[in-house]
Amino acid sequence: MTQNSTAGSDERLRRALTAFLRQEVQAPASAVTDFLDMIIEDARAAQSEEILADLNRMRRASAQLNAFVKSLIQDSTADRRNGEDFEAFHRRLRHDLRTPLNAIKGYSELLIEDMPADGAHPLRADLTRLKASADQLLGQIDAMIVLARQDVLARQDVLARQDGAEPADADGRAQQFDLVAEALRSLTPLAAGNAVREVVKGSRILVVDDNASNRDVLERRLAREGHRVVAVASGAAALEQAAAEEFDLILLDLIMPEMSGFEVLRRLKAADHTRHIPVIVISALDELDSAVRCIEAGAEDYLAKPFNPVLLQARIGASLERKWLRDREKEAAADLAAEKQRYEDLLLNILPPPIVRRIRDGEGLIADHFVDATILFCDVVGFTALSQELTPARTVDFLSRIFSAFDRLVAELQVEKIKTIGDAYMVAAGIPQAQPDHAHRIARLAPRMLDAVEAVGRDIALNLEARIGIHSGPIVAGVIGTHKFVYDVWGDTVNTASRMESHSLPGRIQISAATRAELGDRYAIERRGVIDIKGKGMMETFFLNR
Repeated sequence: MTQNSTAGSDERLRRALTAFLRQEVQAPASAVTDFLDMIIEDARAAQSEEILADLNRMRRASAQLNAFVKSLIQDSTADRRNGEDFEAFHRRLRHDLRTPLNAIKGYSELLIEDMPADGAHPLRADLTRLKASADQLLGQIDAMIVLARQDVLARQDVLARQDGAEPADADGRAQQFDLVAEALRSLTPLAAGNAVREVVKGSRILVVDDNASNRDVLERRLAREGHRVVAVASGAAALEQAAAEEFDLILLDLIMPEMSGFEVLRRLKAADHTRHIPVIVISALDELDSAVRCIEAGAEDYLAKPFNPVLLQARIGASLERKWLRDREKEAAADLAAEKQRYEDLLLNILPPPIVRRIRDGEGLIADHFVDATILFCDVVGFTALSQELTPARTVDFLSRIFSAFDRLVAELQVEKIKTIGDAYMVAAGIPQAQPDHAHRIARLAPRMLDAVEAVGRDIALNLEARIGIHSGPIVAGVIGTHKFVYDVWGDTVNTASRMESHSLPGRIQISAATRAELGDRYAIERRGVIDIKGKGMMETFFLNR
């Protein structure tokens, strides 16, 4: 191995050692301090003056502990720890770290002993957890001393791993050290073009950290701020929880056994059902490249351990606020789409679909001439007299029933309802697109319309009848108006069809000679004869029988 590669591996080893110190010592030490702050707040709120003095002594010891841990990290990043030999380094670890921890542990034990044994004191459970955290941190410190003694062995393991060889089999703490180095190596640059994915709204938070003290402190702080929190201890558990429940934010530790936080992040952002969840990475790797790679992988934010609680609260608030803004944008877009769909549906209720498409394409004037089309008018016989006898509600009800039945028939036969005029119903076939069988469609529609009127009459105990008139010929069709616009038809064919209806008989379908010619011999048609049609003179007409 070259000197340059050895120097590079030394640098990565120092980075891994620094990360290990932050992860295994500094973060738990900071958690102890946070835990104490909350216990002191609760003691003041409960006016437990008798224990505040001891709690304040424990708080001073925790400050001393954190100050030494900070100096220890600075020493670990300095070249050869400022010349300090290993034995001196070990002595300093044993004394300066254990002394404040022993004080915290001792005061916790004394306070717990002075409390009722039945667990009734409100702070007993918290002090028990604090003592357990101090015990755990003492174990971490002992493990770190072993790790420091194995510095050379760990260095060889890292170098061997880079050469593709299996590392030496040291004890479990050397493996923990390799875990940190592996986390560093896993942070390879991502391909260009990766972007932060969109996130969504809420305040249900998933905390992922393999350190129990860190999880407990985060869970309690977030709960105090009004969030609903679920805490898990591993990456696998985090993925399982995120798949099973909906979360609004994830706080993710980076260095964890079995599955690193970076791998969890990548899996979350690769899955359709979790990629929308914003993730804030909280890590002992206080390095710019680690932060950049996590952000590139989809993280919303990145915080180094130990984090400042006020800063964490601000970062969480900012992430949720950005998410709320994006959610509002999504909701506005969804509302706009729904409003557009309502507009489209309304437009399709007013205008034929081909006409709507032409308007949408920017066509300003809609006016078409059709050489051959068929027009039908249907009118309820005696409607004026009925409307005077019935209540307005009953009149509107039976008319609505009739026209609704007509609407279904028109849609089924694919002809166009043009409009209603009072109790009259107007239909056209052969528009807005030509239909060679336009007269046949109307001929199939008309008898069913008469049947529908009679059926509604039977349902409401009224003797209802209708008369229908039909004529075929050329028409002009188009859209008129800019307010309450309609698709309408004009021409002599329309006037003649109206006269066919007004001169028809109750329960009969009168058709013109032009429509009779269109229909041929396929229908039961009887000749009515030549009659005087108002405004048209003498015309030969026929009845289309049901």
